[in-house]
Amino acid sequence: MLFKHSLLQELVSTATGALLILVGVVIAQRTGYLIQLAAKGILPNDSITTMLGFNLIRFLPMLLSLSLFLAVLLTLSRWYRDSEMVIWFTSGLSINSWVRPVLTFVIPVVTLISILSLFITPWATNKVEVYRSQLASRDDLATINPGVFKESAHTNHVFFVESFDELGNIVKNIFVQSIQHQKLGIIVAAQGSRLTEKNGDHFLVLHHGRRYQGNRGTAEYSTTEFEKYALRVEAVEAQREPPSTQSKSSLELIQNNNNNNIAELHWRLAMPISALILALLAIPLSALDPRAGRTANFALALIIYILYSNLLSIIQAWIAQGKISGIVGLWPVHLFFAGMGFYMFHRRTLQLPILPSLSPASWPIFSKKNTK
Repeated sequence: MLFKHSLLQELVSTATGALLILVGVVIAQRTGYLIQLAAKGILPNDSITTMLGFNLIRFLPMLLSLSLFLAVLLTLSRWYRDSEMVIWFTSGLSINSWVRPVLTFVIPVVTLISILSLFITPWATNKVEVYRSQLASRDDLATINPGVFKESAHTNHVFFVESFDELGNIVKNIFVQSIQHQKLGIIVAAQGSRLTEKNGDHFLVLHHGRRYQGNRGTAEYSTTEFEKYALRVEAVEAQREPPSTQSKSSLELIQNNNNNNIAELHWRLAMPISALILALLAIPLSALDPRAGRTANFALALIIYILYSNLLSIIQAWIAQGKISGIVGLWPVHLFFAGMGFYMFHRRTLQLPILPSLSPASWPIFSKKNTK
């Protein structure tokens, strides 16, 4: 039918726009956070893009769910506002006629959310944890950012490098401060390079520099000029912590039946289920009441979305703590909002307002029956 084709076309365009905006917001927020960590020397510059990609995959199920909800709500609200719904209603269609075309649009995206939530997101979370452990095991020179003083996490050295070459092997204008035998040592050199011995030891070889050594708080310092000076760079073996619950595969969660794993499994199942329920809830929520204003349905939709998300998080925490049985899980929350959707559809079918109008014209004292 004509209305189904036009509805699907507008739903796709609205959902795409909403998803792009939400992805842009997440990228901007996470990029700012990662750049802040890199500026402090906590995170290497070359790892920002990788961490950003993994974080985006982790947030993608939630972004897709919210995009579906906004797409249905915004599209049908515009149809109400522009009186297109009146035309379809007068042609014999009811609000229930919009369920099937909305499901046609929603079900493929919900299937994608299921795959992301159950399989892709745990994989991405696991990769983030592995990558972080690899970053923690990098040697001191690999964690240095040009133009930033970096204190070694394994030794009592402080490094400063003005720049690297394209491959990161040649460093220029180096400053190294160290404390050995209660004496302060400072090394400056115009250039240096990395050297790896056969036994796996890493060295920073400095060329054409000076070394100052003396007691702190005194003016007694010795100066030594050198053509080549090798400084050992400490490296730490990768120490992988036990995988978190979020990084375990869904099969591992099913096999290891404890409260934390059951709570995480229910949360992953809740992503596609909540996306489907919210998309259907958006159909009756999109109905505009002219006397209540254009923003009344958006305010109610925002409240419902916040309540749904927060209740899922609270019940998940209770399942992990053992306060709620894993058999019950998050199903009461889903059933409550599904029942709310059925009630709203019933009220809209009977053409009764869901929310009382705040307009004085709707008060009984101002009704036509009470006026003479």
